[in-house]
Amino acid sequence: MEYHPLASLLSPMALAFLLGVAATLVRSDLKFPDGISMALTIYLLFAIGLKGGAKLHGIDPGAFLLPMLAGIVLCLLICVWTFAIFHHLGRFRVSDAAALAGHFGSVSAATFAACLAFLDCVEVAFEPFVPALLAVMEVPAIVLAIYLAHRRTEGSSEKPFLPLLGGLLTGKSIILLLGGMVIGMACGPQGFKQVAPLFDEPFRGFLTLFLLEAGLVTGRRLADLRATGWFLVAFSVVMPIFHGGLGVLAGYWSGLSVGGATVLGTLAASASYIAAPAAIRVALPQANPSLYLTAALAITFPFNVVVGIPLYFAFSRSLFGV
Repeated sequence: MEYHPLASLLSPMALAFLLGVAATLVRSDLKFPDGISMALTIYLLFAIGLKGGAKLHGIDPGAFLLPMLAGIVLCLLICVWTFAIFHHLGRFRVSDAAALAGHFGSVSAATFAACLAFLDCVEVAFEPFVPALLAVMEVPAIVLAIYLAHRRTEGSSEKPFLPLLGGLLTGKSIILLLGGMVIGMACGPQGFKQVAPLFDEPFRGFLTLFLLEAGLVTGRRLADLRATGWFLVAFSVVMPIFHGGLGVLAGYWSGLSVGGATVLGTLAASASYIAAPAAIRVALPQANPSLYLTAALAITFPFNVVVGIPLYFAFSRSLFGV
């Protein structure tokens, strides 16, 4: 299988996002009808949950437990220090810092796919349950980021933990993600086949429309990058290297192979631009999408695809002594 680093960058999804930005910059009258954006968001969140849950069905808990715990802890830690860095060092608003924390703490399915393609190209095997790592690492940081934002909303005192947590867990974004995952786990791959014509095959098409609309929103907010652009760019390039190294180390310590550790490193280094934007748009509408979408999609994603994945693979090989 031949690996082309630019293939993911030239995908319809990434190009649709750029088209949305360009359409705004040239003052096009392109816009989505009211309600379409929310419908796309509901579809994507529920589809992600369903597919992730189906991949978890039948996984041997013993083989998967340590890597799963390592992945979840990594996501939560990345979320916490990302929030602190942006809010305290970068002087970002609480909502924007939390949105960025949710994106970098969550994971990118497209970057994951690029990593698997790379490993296939270099003929390095990886554990069959690695898609389940993607599933379990997608949600925790999003929940934590939303909690951090609501607990430290500008101009308000800290809110009680339990009522706030209850509100987060019953919000539409978390209900769709976690509820879909539970349904997918209960039904398994065979049950998922019944709805695959709606939730599997058309997924990339709906994602392309979602990113086109996200590009339109981002284009309208690009001016906001002037004050914080350098800090955002530096973080979006430097920190994924650090996160990727931690992920490879966690994979090594949790018993994964060279390929599996590379996958965990890539997931830790990635930034979500599917699940996190969909959830953040609902839960934190005051957050600036030009910040988190530009960081995740326009900076960290291409960096990981072109530079990051080979770097994490080289570190994994050196760590395993191969």
